[in-house]
Amino acid sequence: MKHAALWCALLSVVLSLSTCKTQLQHEVKKRQYYQIDSSIVADSRIIDHYTPYKQKLDAEMNRVIGISDQYLTHSRASESLMGNFFADALLWKGKQLDPDVQASFSTKGGIRAELKAGDITIGSMFQIMPFENVVSILTLHGADMLRWADYMAKTGGQPAGGIKLVVKDDKVVEFLVQGKPVDPDAKYKLVTYDYLANGGDYVTCFDDVIARQDYKQLIRETLIEYVSDLTKQGKHIQAQLDGRVQITK
Repeated sequence: MKHAALWCALLSVVLSLSTCKTQLQHEVKKRQYYQIDSSIVADSRIIDHYTPYKQKLDAEMNRVIGISDQYLTHSRASESLMGNFFADALLWKGKQLDPDVQASFSTKGGIRAELKAGDITIGSMFQIMPFENVVSILTLHGADMLRWADYMAKTGGQPAGGIKLVVKDDKVVEFLVQGKPVDPDAKYKLVTYDYLANGGDYVTCFDDVIARQDYKQLIRETLIEYVSDLTKQGKHIQAQLDGRVQITK
């Protein structure tokens, strides 16, 4: 209570000075610098306070949820093992939320880590997707699906599922969704995440959607559930480069 009274008194003084239009200026007569390095002695009270929480967090982050048979590399190429894994997980969840979902879409920049061969942990999923992005399902005109294909062509390909895209000399020469050519007059459902649905990464092809449904489902949770589901089926992660996005000059 003494501290509260002191702060109230100090605040009253400041307010009275402000009323009198008095200008206060902070004057530094002598600067004091403090070196922050390993020479600083740790405060055992602080360590004792957070250690139980850190132990719980470490245990959860190190919890194994699956196995990858290979190193899932991530690159700026038109197609990557990490990109295909990510897009397949997104499409898997999209179809759970809405059986009419036909394709999935991410961007290379949205995937922040690779996945080493061997045990897959919760922590590795946080590294891949450290952001709090949520699943978005968009209903699009076929014409906007074609605009999406053009975006991928101009940006050197992006992680996507449920499609086949062939690009030559920066132009789309073939674009299939679920094995069929896109009908400009038809409607399609695509699963992505809110950042891209909002126009992030210079995505402009989603500016005239027919409908949009955002879910509370985090993308990171989607990755965790996808790997866990494969593990329950006795399967490992076996991503492949299957030619879904082909770009030639």
